[in-house]
Amino acid sequence: MITMSHVLYALVTVSVILVMFFRRGVVIPTLIGTFIIGWVYKGDVISGFKAVYNANLTAAKELFTIFLIITFMVALLNSLKDIGADRRMIQPLQKLIVNGHIAFFALAGITFVISLFFWPTPAVPLIGALLIPAAVRAGLPPMGAAMAIAMAGQGMALSSDYIMQVAPMLSATGAGIGTAAVADKAMILSLITGGVAIGSAYLLNKKSISEPMAGDSGMPQPIVLKTADKAEQQEPSYAEAAATTETLAPSLQRWSKIFAVAVPLSMLAIMIVMAASKLGSGLGSFEGGDGAAFIGGVAIILLILASIALGKADALDKISDHLVEGFVFAFRAMGPVIPIAGFFFLGNSDFSGSILSVAEGAAAPAFLFDLVASVQSYIPSSSFLTGFGLLLIGIVTGLDGSGFSGLPLTGSLSGALAPAVGMDPSTLAAIGQMGAIWAGGGTIIAWSSLVAVAGFAGVSAIDLARKNFIPVMLGLIVSTLLAIIFW
Repeated sequence: MITMSHVLYALVTVSVILVMFFRRGVVIPTLIGTFIIGWVYKGDVISGFKAVYNANLTAAKELFTIFLIITFMVALLNSLKDIGADRRMIQPLQKLIVNGHIAFFALAGITFVISLFFWPTPAVPLIGALLIPAAVRAGLPPMGAAMAIAMAGQGMALSSDYIMQVAPMLSATGAGIGTAAVADKAMILSLITGGVAIGSAYLLNKKSISEPMAGDSGMPQPIVLKTADKAEQQEPSYAEAAATTETLAPSLQRWSKIFAVAVPLSMLAIMIVMAASKLGSGLGSFEGGDGAAFIGGVAIILLILASIALGKADALDKISDHLVEGFVFAFRAMGPVIPIAGFFFLGNSDFSGSILSVAEGAAAPAFLFDLVASVQSYIPSSSFLTGFGLLLIGIVTGLDGSGFSGLPLTGSLSGALAPAVGMDPSTLAAIGQMGAIWAGGGTIIAWSSLVAVAGFAGVSAIDLARKNFIPVMLGLIVSTLLAIIFW
């Protein structure tokens, strides 16, 4: 039975999509919508106040594991920066960049691997300061370097988020399904999308790749950020720090070399163990939160050891500083997602009971699923239309420049629409996730984290977004078609 609360939920959902379309934040609409629905559903204004608080509390409980994994990985990266190990890890890779053609794919591959573990935003300054100048010297145009980094990091790595599993968890929670199913399909779709997009971008840049610069005399100066955008100024120290690690104290140079080897080996071991567990090796399960717990635990131990290596006396205080930095980064990146997720959790009966303080034993409302069921007879039973519809909605939600804020919506719609068209909700959730993150995560939206990539490459963010548009859209169309056909 459709009630006034259902109608209000539908109206707020539509308003959220419209606000996203105009590139505005949707925190206020979701908070007001939660308050009004709680008030109308329970019949008193006090319940509205309680609902808007409970929705945020419920979302925070469900998503806090995301904040923790981000915190520990960023803290680890900052601790490695203290001892110069972050730069030392990257420097040997400069030798791979011998010409512009190899440089393009080397930048994409290196960015993808690093971004899987540390996310693109912390990784871009490191890659940009050390590898973009080497790629430009090898003959790759700055725009080509920026396209390779953006598509591999903000696109392919972030849209799958296979290691940290922040994005799959948001999508799966909204759809009411397991994280592993979404993560596996998102990984496959991200590789298809990235393969098509990066391949197309290479073909577009192939003619502009020149011969490597001869000698050191033609060596360009380190890339300097050219605009005053906050996102481009977030790591200005990297350009100076990237020049050399030889200024470190002798004891730190030794530890820098040790951690430059130990950290990549640890991450490689994590990937091997997680892959082996899927093949039934008896190593245990790493589904959903277990995988995040595993990599988070490894990051914590490495963080402790790196802090001690910097200075035994300072380790106790230094590790606290890095944890604070990690939490600040996590809440800046994911904080606005909590009220948005809280509203869309309200449409799911698994969470609405606690949000609306429904009495124990009473049936909790499922606003979104009830709405879809009420119009099911009018929905074309077409997996093609539904799949591309979710892709389009995901792209629209990414227009705010975030990429993650729309995942609760695309996840909830996937769970509600899948039975009507006979598709697996994990497939639809993965498709929506591709659209949201490839758009808003920073490949075709100039006001996203793409400005950081553009800044380190010394190109216009708007021009970079324009250049990325056709390859990225082609990749999304191909991956969505394959998902619909084979899943």
